[in-house]
Formats: sequence, structure tokens, C-alpha cells
Amino acid sequence: DHMTRDQWIEAFAKELGLEPPSEEQIDAILKLAATAAHASERTAAPIAAWLAGCSGRTLSEANDLAERVT
Repeated sequence: DHMTRDQWIEAFAKELGLEPPSEEQIDAILKLAATAAHASERTAAPIAAWLAGCSGRTLSEANDLAERVT
């Protein structure tokens, strides 16, 4: 059996010692991923999400900056 997306994210967050993202945060992460994937190659999406996480900026700021790149 496969885990659902939310089950997997919750388990992974626990392994990292973090709280899982809220639904609002998930929506913002998926928006960022979509922006990156549609502006370039699909593989830009997970890398953009990683960069946003490393940047220390809010998801809103990251999404605004991603829109500037496109």
C-alpha cells in the first residue's frame, strides 16, 4: 500500500524533526513548484522548493520572486 501525500509528508517531517506544512503552506509550495515547472523544465520545481526553503524567506516572498524570474 502506498501512503497518501499527506501521510508521507507528515512522516518525513517527523523524521526531520519538523511540523508538517499547513494546507495554506502546501498550496503556496505547489504554486511555487508550478511557476518553476511552467517557466522552464519540470525538474526546476523541486529545486525551486529546496532553494526557497534554504533562503529563509516566506513562501509568499519566494512566490513573488519566482514570478519575477518568469
